[in-house]
Formats: sequence, C-alpha cells, structure tokens
Amino acid sequence: MRRRLAVGAAGAVRAARGVWPDRNPLRRTLDRVEAAILAGLAVALLAGAPVAAVTAAHLAAAIGARTAQAQRSWHQVPVVLLADIPGSGYGRSGPVARARWAAAGGGARTGTVSAPPGARAGSTVPVWVDGSGQLTKAPPLRLSQVNEQAVLAAAAAVVALGYLLPCAGLLARGLLARRRLAAWDADWRATEPRWTRRRWSSG
Repeated sequence: MRRRLAVGAAGAVRAARGVWPDRNPLRRTLDRVEAAILAGLAVALLAGAPVAAVTAAHLAAAIGARTAQAQRSWHQVPVVLLADIPGSGYGRSGPVARARWAAAGGGARTGTVSAPPGARAGSTVPVWVDGSGQLTKAPPLRLSQVNEQAVLAAAAAVVALGYLLPCAGLLARGLLARRRLAAWDADWRATEPRWTRRRWSSG
C-alpha cells in the first residue's frame, strides 16, 4: 500500500512539474499557455465550487419559497365517492373513482380522485385542492422539501462544475497539442535539410 501511495505521489509531482511555468529553454510558449490554462482551471474549480453551491442553493430555496407561498391557499377537503372501488385489478397508479366535493363559494365540483381499494360509493376520502377548489396533483410544498431541493441544487452545481472544467481542460490540451505538433513539424521541415547535409558531408 505504501509503495502504491509513493508511486502515485511521484506521478502527481511529475505531472505538476510538467505544467509548472519555469525557465526551461526547451519549454515553448504553448507549454506555458497550457500550464496557465490548467492552473486557471484548477483555481476556478477550487474557488468556484463553493460559490456555485451557495448560488444554486440560494436560487433553489428562493424558487421553493415562492412556490410554497403560492400554495398557501391549498387545503384538504373530503370528497364523496360516486362509485365503488374494486379491491383489486387496478393499474399501477392505483384505484381511482369519480367523486364530488364542495367548492369555494358553496358550489360543488366533480372529478376523478384516488381512493383506497375496496372503498364504497358514498364514503369520503381527503384530497388536496387549491384556493378555487380545483384538485391538485400533490400536497403543497413543505419547508423540509424546500431545504432538500436547495441541498440537491448545491450538490448538482458542484458536480456540474467538476465535470465541465475538466472537460474544458481536456479540450484546451487537445487544441494546444495539435498546434504543438504542427510547430514541431514546421521545425523539422526547417531543420531536416541542414541535418541531412551535415550527415552527408560528415560521411
């Protein structure tokens, strides 16, 4: 285990030396540009991750708070089932039946609601409705759910940043590698004739 750790540490040191901007005369401008880009991306990841997490959490919490505020008028009402519910044989979403409930202003509404298996016509089940008496698809958003959404948004922001920045680094290295190879090819085309003449003259 210690040997593996030592080998990994040595590899990391070599990689760092490979991109560290020094005064090596063999290091080209493209090498220094690559080192600067990789260092900038590393700093952006370390400094940007907390900022991205806090920003994403704040936005998610603000959106959740507005949603919860808009759902404050939601409330539960009892609905009267208009048909029997079979004890089995319903779909994956569960048994549903037509029902009637009192709406705001004293009127009555009808619709399809979920009900427990085996419920009889005339029995009541609680459902969530909005301020106008319309059925809602889910209960109103709770504070704990807003907090969970904020935490998930913060984690997603860090993961996205940790994915995008390395991808940007790989893309930059690929483009610089192509330019580096082109520069080496141009240098060789300029050097090869002189090297060939020296070889023949020395022979």
